[in-house]
Amino acid sequence: MSGSAGLPGDPPGGRRALAVWGVGVSVYFVAVIFRTSLGVAGLDAADRFHVNASALSTFSILQLLVYAGMQIPVGLLVDRLGTKKVLGIGVVLFTVGQLGFAFSPSYGMALASRALLGCGDAMTFISVLRLGTRWFPARRGPMVAQLAGLVGMAGNLVSTLVLARLLHGIGWTAAFAGSALAGVVVFVLLLLFLKDHPEGHEPEPLPHQGAAYVRRQIATSWREPGTRLGLWVHFTTQFPAMVFLLLWGMPFLVEAQGLSRGTAGGLLTLVVLSNMAVGLVYGQIIARHHAARLPLALGTVGATALLWAVTLAYPADRAPMWLLVVLCTVLGACGPASMIGFDFARPANPPERQGTASGITNMGGFVASMTTLFAIGVLLDATGDDYRVAFSSVFVLQALGVTQIMRLRGRAARRERERLVASRVETVHVPV
Repeated sequence: MSGSAGLPGDPPGGRRALAVWGVGVSVYFVAVIFRTSLGVAGLDAADRFHVNASALSTFSILQLLVYAGMQIPVGLLVDRLGTKKVLGIGVVLFTVGQLGFAFSPSYGMALASRALLGCGDAMTFISVLRLGTRWFPARRGPMVAQLAGLVGMAGNLVSTLVLARLLHGIGWTAAFAGSALAGVVVFVLLLLFLKDHPEGHEPEPLPHQGAAYVRRQIATSWREPGTRLGLWVHFTTQFPAMVFLLLWGMPFLVEAQGLSRGTAGGLLTLVVLSNMAVGLVYGQIIARHHAARLPLALGTVGATALLWAVTLAYPADRAPMWLLVVLCTVLGACGPASMIGFDFARPANPPERQGTASGITNMGGFVASMTTLFAIGVLLDATGDDYRVAFSSVFVLQALGVTQIMRLRGRAARRERERLVASRVETVHVPV
């Protein structure tokens, strides 16, 4: 990935960049395995800890609550401390959390372990995005971000295929404790090989101004319409698939649709494979046609809403397999569409605010996921496991998100054009 046609001062890219970035995304890969491990163990967790649907959803809600709450602090830490230190802290936390979950004798200790895991997980993706902007030319940004998301979905695939089999083969404790060894491996790789930036591309040192610095970073990032638009795009696109993969997909397919665990696992795998394929396509489209960002995001929301509506309103007790296959294929586009949010926030903020702006954007989908996980759990308990009513909560959050996107899109576009004109005035180079 050469930066010969990039902006002045752009990082060079190349094989060294790919190798260093590869170490960073390997940390994110393991974090996603740990994050999504409950998705294939939801029914087992309910039996192990003797809890109902609401209590089961609390596992994922607490994990996402910690994750979402940590996004702005993590963004500030990345801007302040750099990628390597923040990723190192994250690896230690999510590995200890996974180990704790493996040996938890009670529901309360398991909750605490998932919270710790969520805290460590929160430090990974923003750090990886920052690593990409430090090592690759700006024109590679959309593709690098989509590739990072693709690696994350590969981690989800490992959960679905490998961890699920280990869980039912060697048991709860051995499966979760054994998977924690992956955290140790990536921690060693990080210590040995990861570097925050290439030589000659050191960022300007930021003077530490305590609370004033924190307030300024957050307020300045938030004032940019592109940051807020990025948040709402992420909010609206990510959560349907996240909720499905993280917890409620397996129970929905097994209990409401009458599928075997093996068949349900195959459909969850289809979501992940679709995500990986669509991510490559979206990244290429946006890199070549910047104006395609919003149509792709809104098109994904519309397709997701349509397929959910058809599935939930199907006149028979159970939807046919072809419809579930189409639903899971479309859900696979949610993750790549959520990455588009960062393509609005990135050009709206200078390098010294990239971590903070990415943290704000990344909160969106996880707040929506957390809200929907809670709503589905409560509605299932209130309606006697009526999945049609419970999953209808998806439409409420989609409507809210689309309203905010339409409200902000004009302001964000105008501000982006102003920045582009200013950059052309300052330099003879034009962004590719």
